[in-house]
Amino acid sequence: MSLYWRILLSNAAVLLVAVLLLLGPVTVSTPVLFGEALVLLAGLVVMLIANAVLLRVGLAPLGRLTRAMTTADLLRPGSRTTVTGPVEIAELTKTFNAMLARLEAERAMSSGRALSAQEAERRRLARELHDEVGQTLTAVLLQLRHAADLAPRAVRTDLRQAQETTRAGLEEIRRIARRLRPGVLEELGLHSALRALTAEFTTARLRVTAHITPGLPRLDQDTELVLYRIAQESLTNTARHAEATRAEVHLRLLPDDRIALLVRDDGRGIASAPEGAGINGMRERSLLIGADLHIGPGPEGGTEVRLHVTAGAMTYGGTVWGETASGGTSAGGTSAGGITAGGARPGAATPVGAPRTETPRGGTPGDKLSAADRIRETSP
Repeated sequence: MSLYWRILLSNAAVLLVAVLLLLGPVTVSTPVLFGEALVLLAGLVVMLIANAVLLRVGLAPLGRLTRAMTTADLLRPGSRTTVTGPVEIAELTKTFNAMLARLEAERAMSSGRALSAQEAERRRLARELHDEVGQTLTAVLLQLRHAADLAPRAVRTDLRQAQETTRAGLEEIRRIARRLRPGVLEELGLHSALRALTAEFTTARLRVTAHITPGLPRLDQDTELVLYRIAQESLTNTARHAEATRAEVHLRLLPDDRIALLVRDDGRGIASAPEGAGINGMRERSLLIGADLHIGPGPEGGTEVRLHVTAGAMTYGGTVWGETASGGTSAGGTSAGGITAGGARPGAATPVGAPRTETPRGGTPGDKLSAADRIRETSP
Protein backbone atom coordinates (compact mmCIF):
# COMPACT_ATOMS: atom_id res chain seq x y z
CA MET A 1 0.00 0.00 0.00
CA SER A 2 1.32 3.46 -0.86
CA LEU A 3 2.17 6.03 1.78
CA TYR A 4 -0.65 8.30 0.56
CA TRP A 5 -3.35 5.68 1.09
CA ARG A 6 -1.92 4.59 4.45
CA ILE A 7 -2.11 8.13 5.84
CA LEU A 8 -5.54 8.77 4.27
CA LEU A 9 -7.06 5.56 5.65
CA SER A 10 -5.55 6.15 9.08
CA ASN A 11 -7.11 9.61 9.33
CA ALA A 12 -10.39 8.30 7.92
CA ALA A 13 -10.53 5.57 10.57
CA VAL A 14 -10.05 8.09 13.38
CA LEU A 15 -12.73 10.40 11.98
CA LEU A 16 -15.11 7.46 11.46
CA VAL A 17 -14.81 6.47 15.11
CA ALA A 18 -15.57 10.07 16.12
CA VAL A 19 -18.67 10.17 13.89
CA LEU A 20 -19.94 6.83 15.27
CA LEU A 21 -19.62 8.17 18.78
CA LEU A 22 -21.65 11.23 17.86
CA LEU A 23 -24.37 9.04 16.34
CA GLY A 24 -24.56 6.90 19.46
CA PRO A 25 -26.12 7.61 22.83
CA VAL A 26 -23.79 10.51 23.49
CA THR A 27 -25.65 13.86 23.67
CA VAL A 28 -24.42 17.43 23.95
CA SER A 29 -26.54 20.05 25.69
CA THR A 30 -26.88 23.71 24.85
CA PRO A 31 -25.07 25.31 26.53
CA VAL A 32 -22.45 22.57 26.96
CA LEU A 33 -22.27 21.21 30.45
CA PHE A 34 -18.97 20.86 32.27
CA GLY A 35 -19.07 17.05 32.25
CA GLU A 36 -19.88 16.95 28.54
CA ALA A 37 -16.99 19.34 27.79
CA LEU A 38 -14.62 17.00 29.62
CA VAL A 39 -15.88 14.05 27.56
CA LEU A 40 -15.42 15.98 24.30
CA LEU A 41 -11.95 17.11 25.33
CA ALA A 42 -10.96 13.55 26.26
CA GLY A 43 -12.24 12.31 22.91
CA LEU A 44 -10.23 14.97 21.06
CA VAL A 45 -7.08 14.00 22.95
CA VAL A 46 -7.63 10.32 22.11
CA MET A 47 -8.12 11.19 18.42
CA LEU A 48 -4.90 13.23 18.32
CA ILE A 49 -2.91 10.51 20.06
CA ALA A 50 -4.24 7.82 17.74
CA ASN A 51 -3.51 9.97 14.70
CA ALA A 52 0.06 10.70 15.95
CA VAL A 53 0.74 7.00 16.57
CA LEU A 54 -0.54 6.00 13.14
CA LEU A 55 1.54 8.72 11.44
CA ARG A 56 4.65 7.75 13.40
CA VAL A 57 4.30 4.13 12.32
CA GLY A 58 3.60 5.09 8.72
CA LEU A 59 6.53 7.54 8.45
CA ALA A 60 9.09 5.47 10.40
CA PRO A 61 10.83 4.15 7.23
CA LEU A 62 11.22 7.74 6.01
CA GLY A 63 12.88 8.68 9.30
CA ARG A 64 15.33 5.78 8.99
CA LEU A 65 16.18 6.87 5.47
CA THR A 66 16.74 10.45 6.66
CA ARG A 67 19.16 9.28 9.35
CA ALA A 68 21.01 7.14 6.81
CA MET A 69 21.35 10.13 4.47
CA THR A 70 22.65 12.28 7.31
CA THR A 71 25.32 9.80 8.44
CA ALA A 72 26.48 8.63 4.98
CA ASP A 73 30.27 8.96 4.60
CA LEU A 74 31.97 8.27 1.27
CA LEU A 75 35.26 7.57 3.08
CA ARG A 76 33.55 4.66 4.87
CA PRO A 77 31.80 2.86 2.01
CA GLY A 78 29.57 -0.18 2.12
CA SER A 79 26.85 1.10 4.46
CA ARG A 80 23.40 0.77 2.89
CA THR A 81 19.87 1.44 4.13
CA THR A 82 17.52 -1.54 4.41
CA VAL A 83 14.70 -1.34 1.86
CA THR A 84 11.45 -1.38 3.89
CA GLY A 85 8.20 0.52 4.17
CA PRO A 86 5.56 1.59 1.62
CA VAL A 87 6.17 1.49 -2.10
CA GLU A 88 7.23 5.15 -2.39
CA ILE A 89 9.71 4.93 0.49
CA ALA A 90 11.08 1.59 -0.74
CA GLU A 91 11.69 3.09 -4.17
CA LEU A 92 13.28 6.17 -2.59
CA THR A 93 15.56 3.96 -0.48
CA LYS A 94 16.63 1.93 -3.53
CA THR A 95 17.37 5.15 -5.43
CA PHE A 96 19.42 6.50 -2.54
CA ASN A 97 21.43 3.27 -2.25
CA ALA A 98 22.13 3.32 -5.99
CA MET A 99 23.17 6.97 -5.82
CA LEU A 100 25.47 6.24 -2.86
CA ALA A 101 27.13 3.38 -4.76
CA ARG A 102 27.65 5.63 -7.77
CA LEU A 103 29.10 8.42 -5.62
CA GLU A 104 31.48 6.00 -3.93
CA ALA A 105 32.70 4.70 -7.30
CA GLU A 106 33.13 8.23 -8.65
CA ARG A 107 34.92 9.29 -5.46
CA ALA A 108 37.31 6.36 -5.82
CA MET A 109 38.03 7.19 -9.45
CA SER A 110 38.56 10.90 -8.78
CA SER A 111 40.77 10.09 -5.79
CA GLY A 112 42.75 7.74 -7.98
CA ARG A 113 43.33 10.51 -10.50
CA ALA A 114 44.27 13.02 -7.81
CA LEU A 115 46.65 10.68 -5.98
CA SER A 116 48.23 9.55 -9.24
CA ALA A 117 48.87 13.19 -10.15
CA GLN A 118 50.18 13.79 -6.64
CA GLU A 119 52.67 10.95 -6.90
CA ALA A 120 53.81 12.21 -10.31
CA GLU A 121 54.34 15.67 -8.84
CA ARG A 122 56.23 14.16 -5.91
CA ARG A 123 58.55 12.41 -8.35
CA ARG A 124 59.09 15.61 -10.32
CA LEU A 125 59.85 17.66 -7.21
CA ALA A 126 62.15 14.98 -5.82
CA ARG A 127 64.02 14.77 -9.12
CA GLU A 128 64.45 18.54 -9.31
CA LEU A 129 65.55 18.79 -5.68
CA HIS A 130 68.05 15.99 -6.24
CA ASP A 131 69.39 17.04 -9.64
CA GLU A 132 69.11 20.83 -9.55
CA VAL A 133 69.19 22.12 -5.98
CA GLY A 134 71.42 19.27 -4.79
CA GLN A 135 74.02 19.85 -7.46
CA THR A 136 73.95 23.61 -6.87
CA LEU A 137 74.61 23.13 -3.17
CA THR A 138 77.38 20.67 -4.02
CA ALA A 139 79.02 23.29 -6.24
CA VAL A 140 78.72 25.84 -3.44
CA LEU A 141 80.30 23.32 -1.08
CA LEU A 142 83.28 22.87 -3.41
CA GLN A 143 83.70 26.61 -3.81
CA LEU A 144 83.66 27.09 -0.05
CA ARG A 145 86.30 24.40 0.37
CA HIS A 146 88.49 26.04 -2.27
CA ALA A 147 88.00 29.45 -0.67
CA ALA A 148 88.80 28.04 2.77
CA ASP A 149 92.06 26.54 1.47
CA LEU A 150 93.17 29.90 0.07
CA ALA A 151 91.73 32.20 2.74
CA PRO A 152 93.73 33.74 5.57
CA ARG A 153 93.63 31.97 8.89
CA ALA A 154 91.38 34.69 10.36
CA VAL A 155 88.43 33.86 8.07
CA ARG A 156 89.16 30.19 7.48
CA THR A 157 87.15 29.11 10.51
CA ASP A 158 84.08 31.03 9.29
CA LEU A 159 84.37 29.46 5.85
CA ARG A 160 84.61 26.00 7.40
CA GLN A 161 81.45 26.75 9.40
CA ALA A 162 79.66 27.90 6.24
CA GLN A 163 80.83 24.70 4.58
CA GLU A 164 79.29 22.58 7.34
CA THR A 165 76.05 24.57 7.16
CA THR A 166 75.89 23.99 3.41
CA ARG A 167 76.53 20.28 3.90
CA ALA A 168 73.68 20.14 6.45
CA GLY A 169 71.39 21.89 3.97
CA LEU A 170 72.36 19.37 1.30
CA GLU A 171 71.51 16.51 3.66
CA GLU A 172 68.14 18.10 4.38
CA ILE A 173 67.42 18.43 0.67
CA ARG A 174 68.24 14.77 0.12
CA ARG A 175 66.07 13.76 3.10
CA ILE A 176 63.10 15.72 1.70
CA ALA A 177 63.65 14.16 -1.72
CA ARG A 178 63.65 10.66 -0.20
CA ARG A 179 60.37 11.38 1.57
CA LEU A 180 58.80 12.69 -1.60
CA ARG A 181 59.78 9.60 -3.57
CA PRO A 182 61.58 6.86 -1.62
CA GLY A 183 63.92 5.08 -4.00
CA VAL A 184 64.41 2.24 -1.52
CA LEU A 185 60.76 1.23 -2.00
CA GLU A 186 61.26 0.78 -5.73
CA GLU A 187 64.68 -0.86 -5.48
CA LEU A 188 64.42 -3.08 -2.41
CA GLY A 189 60.69 -3.40 -1.73
CA LEU A 190 58.32 -2.68 1.14
CA HIS A 191 60.28 -4.65 3.74
CA SER A 192 63.41 -2.50 3.47
CA ALA A 193 61.43 0.69 2.89
CA LEU A 194 59.53 0.31 6.18
CA ARG A 195 62.76 -0.39 8.07
CA ALA A 196 64.34 2.70 6.52
CA LEU A 197 61.24 4.71 7.43
CA THR A 198 61.39 3.67 11.08
CA ALA A 199 65.08 4.52 11.21
CA GLU A 200 64.35 7.95 9.74
CA PHE A 201 61.73 8.75 12.41
CA THR A 202 63.83 7.45 15.31
CA THR A 203 65.17 10.31 17.42
CA ALA A 204 66.44 10.84 20.94
CA ARG A 205 62.85 11.33 22.13
CA LEU A 206 61.05 8.79 19.93
CA ARG A 207 62.09 5.18 19.41
CA VAL A 208 60.47 3.53 16.39
CA THR A 209 60.84 -0.20 15.71
CA ALA A 210 59.79 -2.35 12.76
CA HIS A 211 58.43 -5.90 13.14
CA ILE A 212 57.99 -7.53 9.73
CA THR A 213 57.04 -11.16 9.20
CA PRO A 214 59.21 -12.78 6.51
CA GLY A 215 57.72 -14.64 3.55
CA LEU A 216 54.60 -12.52 3.14
CA PRO A 217 52.38 -12.95 0.03
CA ARG A 218 53.17 -11.01 -3.10
CA LEU A 219 51.98 -7.42 -3.44
CA ASP A 220 51.92 -5.22 -6.49
CA GLN A 221 53.78 -1.90 -6.52
CA ASP A 222 50.72 0.29 -6.05
CA THR A 223 49.60 -1.64 -2.97
CA GLU A 224 53.11 -1.35 -1.52
CA LEU A 225 53.04 2.39 -2.19
CA VAL A 226 49.71 2.74 -0.35
CA LEU A 227 51.05 0.76 2.62
CA TYR A 228 54.21 2.86 2.70
CA ARG A 229 52.34 6.18 2.50
CA ILE A 230 49.91 5.21 5.28
CA ALA A 231 52.80 4.12 7.51
CA GLN A 232 54.60 7.37 6.68
CA GLU A 233 51.57 9.53 7.51
CA SER A 234 50.95 7.59 10.73
CA LEU A 235 54.53 8.07 11.94
CA THR A 236 54.41 11.74 10.92
CA ASN A 237 51.31 12.24 13.09
CA THR A 238 53.03 10.39 15.93
CA ALA A 239 56.15 12.54 15.72
CA ARG A 240 54.24 15.82 15.44
CA HIS A 241 51.20 15.44 17.68
CA ALA A 242 51.25 12.31 19.86
CA GLU A 243 54.04 13.28 22.32
CA ALA A 244 54.99 9.61 22.25
CA THR A 245 58.26 7.99 23.30
CA ARG A 246 57.78 4.68 21.49
CA ALA A 247 56.16 3.61 18.24
CA GLU A 248 55.93 0.27 16.45
CA VAL A 249 55.35 -0.69 12.83
CA HIS A 250 54.09 -4.25 12.24
CA LEU A 251 53.59 -5.98 8.91
CA ARG A 252 52.24 -9.50 9.24
CA LEU A 253 49.93 -12.11 7.76
CA LEU A 254 46.45 -12.62 9.25
CA PRO A 255 44.73 -16.02 9.60
CA ASP A 256 42.37 -15.08 6.73
CA ASP A 257 45.39 -14.62 4.38
CA ARG A 258 45.15 -10.84 4.45
CA ILE A 259 48.16 -8.65 5.13
CA ALA A 260 47.94 -6.35 8.14
CA LEU A 261 49.85 -3.11 8.61
CA LEU A 262 49.79 -1.88 12.20
CA VAL A 263 51.28 1.40 13.43
CA ARG A 264 50.97 1.90 17.18
CA ASP A 265 52.36 4.49 19.62
CA ASP A 266 52.19 5.22 23.34
CA GLY A 267 51.23 8.88 22.98
CA ARG A 268 48.24 10.83 24.19
CA GLY A 269 45.84 9.41 21.58
CA ILE A 270 43.42 11.17 19.26
CA ALA A 271 40.44 11.21 21.68
CA SER A 272 37.58 13.10 19.99
CA ALA A 273 39.76 15.30 17.79
CA PRO A 274 38.34 15.82 14.28
CA GLU A 275 40.03 14.01 11.43
CA GLY A 276 42.29 16.26 9.39
CA ALA A 277 43.56 16.15 5.83
CA GLY A 278 46.21 13.56 6.67
CA ILE A 279 43.78 10.96 8.00
CA ASN A 280 41.33 11.66 5.17
CA GLY A 281 44.17 11.05 2.73
CA MET A 282 44.89 7.73 4.42
CA ARG A 283 41.24 6.72 4.07
CA GLU A 284 41.22 7.66 0.39
CA ARG A 285 44.36 5.63 -0.28
CA SER A 286 42.93 2.61 1.53
CA LEU A 287 39.76 2.80 -0.57
CA LEU A 288 41.79 2.60 -3.77
CA ILE A 289 43.05 -0.89 -2.92
CA GLY A 290 39.86 -2.06 -1.21
CA ALA A 291 41.55 -2.23 2.19
CA ASP A 292 39.97 -1.88 5.63
CA LEU A 293 41.39 1.04 7.64
CA HIS A 294 40.77 1.52 11.35
CA ILE A 295 42.11 4.44 13.39
CA GLY A 296 41.45 4.52 17.11
CA PRO A 297 42.89 4.12 20.59
CA GLY A 298 45.35 1.31 21.22
CA PRO A 299 44.80 -1.44 23.82
CA GLU A 300 47.24 0.26 26.19
CA GLY A 301 46.54 3.87 25.24
CA GLY A 302 48.00 5.93 22.44
CA THR A 303 46.84 5.61 18.86
CA GLU A 304 46.57 2.54 16.66
CA VAL A 305 46.31 2.54 12.86
CA ARG A 306 45.36 -0.82 11.32
CA LEU A 307 45.16 -1.53 7.60
CA HIS A 308 44.06 -4.94 6.30
CA VAL A 309 44.85 -5.67 2.66
CA THR A 310 43.92 -8.67 0.53
CA ALA A 311 47.07 -9.89 -1.20
CA GLY A 312 46.90 -9.29 -4.94
CA ALA A 313 43.56 -7.44 -4.75
CA MET A 314 43.51 -3.99 -6.32
CA THR A 315 39.92 -3.93 -7.60
CA TYR A 316 37.67 -1.05 -6.70
CA GLY A 317 34.77 -0.19 -8.92
CA GLY A 318 36.21 -2.22 -11.81
CA THR A 319 38.30 0.70 -13.11
CA VAL A 320 42.05 1.13 -13.27
CA TRP A 321 43.39 4.65 -13.11
CA GLY A 322 47.00 5.38 -13.93
CA GLU A 323 49.31 7.59 -15.87
CA THR A 324 49.50 7.47 -19.62
CA ALA A 325 52.67 7.98 -21.59
CA SER A 326 51.87 11.64 -21.92
CA GLY A 327 51.62 12.07 -18.17
CA GLY A 328 47.82 12.18 -17.94
CA THR A 329 45.44 9.62 -16.48
CA SER A 330 43.34 7.06 -18.24
CA ALA A 331 40.79 4.41 -17.32
CA GLY A 332 41.96 0.87 -17.76
CA GLY A 333 45.64 1.83 -18.02
CA THR A 334 48.54 1.15 -15.73
CA SER A 335 50.39 3.77 -13.79
CA ALA A 336 54.07 4.55 -13.94
CA GLY A 337 54.41 4.13 -10.22
CA GLY A 338 51.27 6.10 -9.47
CA ILE A 339 48.06 4.98 -7.80
CA THR A 340 45.59 2.65 -9.47
CA ALA A 341 42.02 2.34 -8.28
CA GLY A 342 41.05 -1.17 -9.28
CA GLY A 343 42.93 -4.02 -10.94
CA ALA A 344 46.52 -5.09 -10.23
CA ARG A 345 49.15 -4.63 -12.85
CA PRO A 346 50.19 -7.89 -14.49
CA GLY A 347 53.66 -8.91 -13.44
CA ALA A 348 54.03 -5.95 -11.07
CA ALA A 349 53.90 -7.99 -7.87
CA THR A 350 57.08 -8.83 -6.02
CA PRO A 351 57.68 -10.56 -2.70
CA VAL A 352 57.53 -8.22 0.24
CA GLY A 353 61.05 -7.27 1.22
CA ALA A 354 62.63 -8.89 -1.85
CA PRO A 355 64.92 -6.86 -4.12
CA ARG A 356 63.38 -5.46 -7.29
CA THR A 357 64.33 -6.80 -10.67
CA GLU A 358 63.02 -3.90 -12.73
CA THR A 359 65.06 -0.85 -13.70
CA PRO A 360 64.55 2.14 -11.37
CA ARG A 361 62.37 4.79 -12.88
CA GLY A 362 63.28 8.24 -14.05
CA GLY A 363 66.29 9.30 -12.03
CA THR A 364 64.46 9.15 -8.74
CA PRO A 365 66.56 9.93 -5.66
CA GLY A 366 68.10 6.71 -4.44
CA ASP A 367 68.04 5.08 -7.89
CA LYS A 368 71.71 5.70 -8.54
CA LEU A 369 74.65 7.58 -7.14
CA SER A 370 74.85 10.85 -9.03
CA ALA A 371 77.91 12.95 -9.67
CA ALA A 372 76.72 15.36 -6.99
CA ASP A 373 76.59 12.53 -4.45
CA ARG A 374 80.08 11.30 -5.36
CA ILE A 375 81.51 14.82 -5.05
CA ARG A 376 79.74 15.27 -1.74
CA GLU A 377 81.09 12.03 -0.32
CA THR A 378 84.64 12.96 -1.25
CA SER A 379 84.37 16.51 0.04
CA PRO A 380 85.52 17.21 3.60
